[in-house]
Amino acid sequence: MQSDSLKKSRIPDSLVLIFGMIFLAQMLSYIIPQGMFEREVQNSSSREMIVPGSYEGLLPDQLVSIEPWTFLAAIPKGLASAQDIIFLVFLVGGVIALLRRSGAIDALLLTAVRYFERAPSLLIGGTMLLFGAGSFTIGMGEEYIALMPLLVTMCLALRMDAIVAGGIVIVAGGIGWATAGINPFGVLIAQDISGLAPTSGLWFRMILFLVFISIAFNHVYRYATAIKEDPSKSLLSKIDYSIGFEPPADVKLTPQRLAILTLFIGGIGFFVYGAQSKGWYISELNIIFLAIGLATAVISRMGASETSDTFLSGARDMTTAAIIIGFARAIEVTLSDGQIIDTIIYYMASLLNGAGSSMAAVGMLIFQSVINLFIPSGSGQAFVTMPIMSPIAAITGVPQQTAVLAYQFGDGFTNMVVPTNAVFIATLAMAKVPYAIWIKFVWPLLMKLLALAALVLVITVQFPAIFI
Repeated sequence: MQSDSLKKSRIPDSLVLIFGMIFLAQMLSYIIPQGMFEREVQNSSSREMIVPGSYEGLLPDQLVSIEPWTFLAAIPKGLASAQDIIFLVFLVGGVIALLRRSGAIDALLLTAVRYFERAPSLLIGGTMLLFGAGSFTIGMGEEYIALMPLLVTMCLALRMDAIVAGGIVIVAGGIGWATAGINPFGVLIAQDISGLAPTSGLWFRMILFLVFISIAFNHVYRYATAIKEDPSKSLLSKIDYSIGFEPPADVKLTPQRLAILTLFIGGIGFFVYGAQSKGWYISELNIIFLAIGLATAVISRMGASETSDTFLSGARDMTTAAIIIGFARAIEVTLSDGQIIDTIIYYMASLLNGAGSSMAAVGMLIFQSVINLFIPSGSGQAFVTMPIMSPIAAITGVPQQTAVLAYQFGDGFTNMVVPTNAVFIATLAMAKVPYAIWIKFVWPLLMKLLALAALVLVITVQFPAIFI
């Protein structure tokens, strides 16, 4: 059932869309005039950034000819260019699989459920914080699918429904992505492309996370309270939940599992410290995750073969994401090889620049929200849009951190509704929540979140020091 849902949700498939965009990039290279900005190295980031106002069309002797197979050659180039992130995706996928296999994550969730079951507000708020934090830190998303039956079982036992479970997982996870501080599949990629230090702006993003999760909690809790008082108000009153929602057998929070969770939290905290004080990034993050994975296997007493199989299985599950990242990077490679990426940046910036920097930031949010319908992969979207949005930000006077935040908001919040997002559709399927009913529940909340997101972007343009 789950695999069928995943297949049905990928029409059109993300890889097909991205491949089409690579081909389109080549076609545009025959139409769009070739041009280039001057670039200079920023002392703060040691990255090359464009010099605003320096765009010039290329002279005849500077033009390049595009071969018919350039768009195909760009694909291996894109994979090679994004190799650091691709390897990180595989390693993190393997380590998360080890954490799940140890039972530590499931045990933590059910312990929270049992501890707060007599206080629905604390239960809903606590579990939303938990799921949101998973996305905020290590970009969890796919891992939540298998937990939906457990959450639905919990909500049904408390005279709530599966929409509340969806609010806990889908809404909180989307907010975690939208405000993420160290998500290696989203914000860290976008910051790297923009020449920003990893984890920069972390404290501001933590504040945003708490603000947005509070608004979401209010929405979910008001619905949960209403159906507890009057079950007829449930949007799922005609759905049969009598089969398939039994809690797992072994979810005790043993000392071993508690040690694994402590080690994991400590490892994440250690990386944040190193990133902020010593400039750590992907290489160090890989080391920390591998250490967490090995320690998890030792503490949970997994055999060598079981550890290997589990790690490889988790890494294998990330193959689609890794390939999409490489293909997405190939779009920029094709545009760059055709010497038209700067021309596109110049004309898009001209449109946004006339509206002022604040409206340019809001325009970026709208653009990112729309593009997420076609590229629901957060990491893939970062490689597609940030090479264009980052230079546009420099031209229009939008801080680079604001451009990254616009990408995060556009990706994370709309993940709650985009039908091309396989993880979102599969999560709804596991909870037996029809898409149309879910939209009816979440649409008012999404409008509030996007309105506040636009306001936040305007504030960060006016007060860029807020990220420090």
